[in-house]
Amino acid sequence: MTYVVTENCIKCKYMDCVEVCPVDCFYVGGNMLVIHPDECIDCGVCEPECPAEAILPDSDDRATEWVELNRTYSAQWPNISRKGEPPPDAKEWDGKPNKAPLFDASPGEG
Repeated sequence: MTYVVTENCIKCKYMDCVEVCPVDCFYVGGNMLVIHPDECIDCGVCEPECPAEAILPDSDDRATEWVELNRTYSAQWPNISRKGEPPPDAKEWDGKPNKAPLFDASPGEG
């Protein structure tokens, strides 16, 4: 099992999860984070730290469609180990459904 960042991170990107990760397995994109599944040690400390509740175990049915996206982009985006500033409108996007079409595949700043 590994943890996966899911749709609700899109345009929220709070990054509270990054600072608690003991193995620095988060990677940053234009408008969301992902977890590298081969680096994640399944400790679960990131899950309760996410204000958007966007981190789920890969065994959760709601995470299934996000596993491959996390794997793909964690290999392309820069690693992030410190919390940055979330987007100014993050709270407006938190909890909004159907954000997948807004996914930005460009790398963020690590």
